[in-house]
Amino acid sequence: MEDCFRIKQGLYILLLLSISGIVCVSIHYSVPEEKKIGSIVANVLTDLKLGIKELSARRAQLVSKSSKQFFHLDTNSGNLLIKEKIDREVLCGQTELCLLECEIVLQNPLKIYSIEMKIEDVNDNTPKFSKKDFQLEIPENVLPSARFPLECAQDEDLGENSIQNYTLSPNEHFRLDVESNTDGSEHVDLILEKSLDREKEPHFVLTLTAMDGGVPQRTGTVQININILDINDNSPQFTKSEYKVKLKENCPQGTLVSRVEARDVDFGSNARITYSFHRMPEKIHKLFNLNEVSGEIIVLGEIDYEKENSYVMNIKATDGGGLSGHCKVFVEVEDINDNAPEVSVISINSPLPENSPLETLVVLFSVKDQDSGENGKTICSTEMNLPFVLKTTVNNYYQLVIQSSLDREKISEYNVTITAMDRGSPRLTSTRIIHIQISDINDNPPQFEKSLFEMEVQENNIPGLLIGSVQAADLDTEQNAKLSYSLLPGNIGGGPVASYISINSETGNMYALRSLDYEKIKDFKATVRATDSGTPPLSSDVIVHVTIRDENDNAPFFLYPLQNSTFPCNELLPKMAEAGYLITKVVAVDGDSGQNSWLSYELLKATDPGLFSIGAQNGEVKTRRPLTERDNNKQRLVIAVRDNGAPPQTSTAMLNILLVDGFSDPYLKVVDVRQQEHEDEGALTTYLVICLASVSSVFLICIISYVVIKICKKDTQGSFIAAHPHFPPVMPDIPENCTDSQSGSLSRNYQYDVCLTGGSLSSEFRFLRPLIPVFSVVDQNFPANHKTSSGSQDIPDCSEENKPKEQGQASLSEDAAPRSGGPSCTVNQAIGANVNSGQNDWLSYQ
Repeated sequence: MEDCFRIKQGLYILLLLSISGIVCVSIHYSVPEEKKIGSIVANVLTDLKLGIKELSARRAQLVSKSSKQFFHLDTNSGNLLIKEKIDREVLCGQTELCLLECEIVLQNPLKIYSIEMKIEDVNDNTPKFSKKDFQLEIPENVLPSARFPLECAQDEDLGENSIQNYTLSPNEHFRLDVESNTDGSEHVDLILEKSLDREKEPHFVLTLTAMDGGVPQRTGTVQININILDINDNSPQFTKSEYKVKLKENCPQGTLVSRVEARDVDFGSNARITYSFHRMPEKIHKLFNLNEVSGEIIVLGEIDYEKENSYVMNIKATDGGGLSGHCKVFVEVEDINDNAPEVSVISINSPLPENSPLETLVVLFSVKDQDSGENGKTICSTEMNLPFVLKTTVNNYYQLVIQSSLDREKISEYNVTITAMDRGSPRLTSTRIIHIQISDINDNPPQFEKSLFEMEVQENNIPGLLIGSVQAADLDTEQNAKLSYSLLPGNIGGGPVASYISINSETGNMYALRSLDYEKIKDFKATVRATDSGTPPLSSDVIVHVTIRDENDNAPFFLYPLQNSTFPCNELLPKMAEAGYLITKVVAVDGDSGQNSWLSYELLKATDPGLFSIGAQNGEVKTRRPLTERDNNKQRLVIAVRDNGAPPQTSTAMLNILLVDGFSDPYLKVVDVRQQEHEDEGALTTYLVICLASVSSVFLICIISYVVIKICKKDTQGSFIAAHPHFPPVMPDIPENCTDSQSGSLSRNYQYDVCLTGGSLSSEFRFLRPLIPVFSVVDQNFPANHKTSSGSQDIPDCSEENKPKEQGQASLSEDAAPRSGGPSCTVNQAIGANVNSGQNDWLSYQ
């Protein structure tokens, strides 16, 4: 009837699991303890009825229900292997049936197989006694057939491997009697076969041997020391034969468990009682302590309900005469909620692609609580506002699945906190943080920092100069965010853009491949493309506007007067022109732009610098004063034009200005200046030769005159007749008593202007003309107004020879001492030449 009920119950559970969509199948295996790690327990493919590749395809996991993972599932072969060494005595103690439970979890679809692994015992433990020797005190008046209980040996093995027999060393007084209890335990008693006589033999030493039934057989021995006492005919008696106590787990050390009491009606030492544990395993001695005088049992070790929920202790009371009494103490351990739930992660799908569909399994985990009853029931939850949701399955298994779309560019990773809570009092919770990374897909094109990049480069740059950089960013990561830059085809100034600039495909740095000229190309635009390395690749374009900065690399150029003309430029200037007369306008241009093309004019050099001026901004050449007869008929100007660059560039031009009486004179309009320059050069050479001869002659004449004058001073004045010259009244500037010395000096006063060409290195004479007319002392018909071939000049007074001369004139004269009666001067003829150039080319002769 009971078996039928169990079958029905199993069918109901199977039906419930089938309805939920997940079937749990139970499989049984057995394995001996102490087997080597890596040994094969069984192959699950046959029992699971699966193909050899289906385990790995369905991501099979072996989940142990114990704290240790003793087995390992090889998903490639289906073999169930030993992972940790198994000790049945540690796992199950003296429990006859030792089972390890685990589960094989298959995914897609989820299916769970329960495995019960029976651990078989092997003879790996030797029988042990709790002490090295036993002390017995037996009164000498004990009758034969008296029994003396002995402590049995302990063997952690079971069945045939446990203790099967005891032997006692040969003697004539004692023998062993082994009896089996109804609960399977054994009693070993020492039976007296022959009466004792303390006076003949007060002490016996026996050896007790315990033997198990394993192969090979193992034995354990203990020495029994028997002391023969005097008569003690009353043994201690406990007040209760059984004590029952309830004890909560995790109680602190020193907690009183119970107090036992025994009484002895004897007197003296025979009534002195001591308490001790009798026939108890070593673990009881580690957990509890018995006071041998008071009989109090206190907690010594850690009481854990999850390890053992009850204890039975045998207490022995022994009096001073060696007689003893026995009782039992039953301790029931009460469970408290001292274990928080444990979250065990079975599988994690991380990193998770950001385009994963909904309901995709992210994490599969289970929750366990080692407590019992309500303390072992758990509930599980996770935080809100996550793209994941928690789903409950059977056997405390949970699935974390995707409930909303993922975007790695917004959130690249999640730390999901799973909270498990039991239903005990107080409630205990545990958390498990699961790190889930979102893997990237190439769903974002590169984005440039700017919609338009502006760059500048100085013209005349060196090839390979860095002119700027373009930068783009990609919200994706790794290969999807690795960018490469390239130039799109285009034209600049009639040529391909790739012949002017290049771009580093990795850094985005742009370089000029050739030297650029602002005068040819002022700016240009190029299109740069950034492409990522994703699959498929995405790209974006941007316009790069490159502006070329002007450099002052062009000198001003004269449009008028033209610099590269074969013939110099000549301008005509009427001699009657007043100050401010506009002669011409110099025009220059500069190929540069901006400030580099601002031009300013200046008069760098001129035959007569004081005669002309030039407008600094407009280049207008004007006269600064009216013209005079002293001005040279040909004026040469060197004009400079300078731009405003840094450093400034300068150009010069030469302008010839011819002074004419009027524009109607056709001869002056067509005069060939170059021919006149060659003629003047030859004339200048002739003038120099004449001047050199004249100076030599004058020097010789002066010496002769000096000698003659000294001689004449010694003679009476009758030898000389001074003739008073007669000058016309219209010539008041000429002294009346100007006479010639009759010693060969000149009888007339001469003054010449000598003009040299400006800047002539050969110091050539331009022309030689007298400035003061020549007078004869005896000439009474000298005209009132005499004009020389170069124009009219007034005759200066000899008394004005000491006045300052005009700029550019030099005078060479020698004054004679005045004679009796009035002012007179002796004018000596002098000839000089100035070989300097420029403003000092003008010489004056008297």
